[in-house]
Amino acid sequence: MVLNWISVNLGICEGKPTIRNLPTTVDFILKLIGDGYSADEIIKNYPELEKEDIYEAAKYSAWLASEKTMAIS
Repeated sequence: MVLNWISVNLGICEGKPTIRNLPTTVDFILKLIGDGYSADEIIKNYPELEKEDIYEAAKYSAWLASEKTMAIS
């Protein structure tokens, strides 16, 4: 999978995945989506973002959720 807009930089947002090295984290975008905001509404409120940024955050989240997890005892 190719993710062109997601970046991780220890100097930005404490190393959380961000969109294009902006101080906007993937988890923040996902929380907005979870609260019912559409991509268009997010872009209206955060004009530095583009629709592709929103879709890529969702794609990244789906990729993480598809990973297998193990219990550590």
